[in-house]
Amino acid sequence: MGHHGWGGRPPASDAEARQRIIDATARCVDRHGVTKTTLSDVAGELGVTRQTVYRHFGRISDIVAEVAAQGAESFVDLMLAHLRGITDPAEAVVEGMVFCVRTIPTEPRLSLLLQLGDTSAFGRGATTQGTIAYGAKMLRRFPVDWAAADIGEDDLRGLAEIIMRLLTSLLQHPSEAAQDEAHLRALLNRWLAPSLSRTTASAHRRP
Repeated sequence: MGHHGWGGRPPASDAEARQRIIDATARCVDRHGVTKTTLSDVAGELGVTRQTVYRHFGRISDIVAEVAAQGAESFVDLMLAHLRGITDPAEAVVEGMVFCVRTIPTEPRLSLLLQLGDTSAFGRGATTQGTIAYGAKMLRRFPVDWAAADIGEDDLRGLAEIIMRLLTSLLQHPSEAAQDEAHLRALLNRWLAPSLSRTTASAHRRP
């Protein structure tokens, strides 16, 4: 690892170098916007060459995705706080989706995901196995007893995929009606919630 640039403080490890590149990218995005931020901007922010940045990231979109991902955990914590006390699976999923549609576009780091096209978590990447697994992990943190509702691990992965596909559409192609919370909640309660409600009712009837 070279010792030039880096503001006179070269990173002590590859992990530190990557984090400093991510932080520099976030600052550039704040100033220029995501579409106008280049690898050259990031290198200039750090006082290093483009080759130094390339050593850790192949594309600017890879770095921006990391910027967004680091905002994901705090976002999930906010959503779980919003869902506190909601133990019904159908209600929790509907309220979680309404929260996502309302909040993601206003969260600076998460909103970056909407601006990266096919490379983003809400583009074609929404249905990758890694993204679906992350969605299932997030669902497991909901204040819901999934086992009591007869919803197992495979079911959670399927539910996560459906949610990601719906969110992709709602976030990338928002209709005027869907932007109204009451309408969106009614839409989800009419077409999504019944499948979860039937599963829960079936589990309760089982001897």
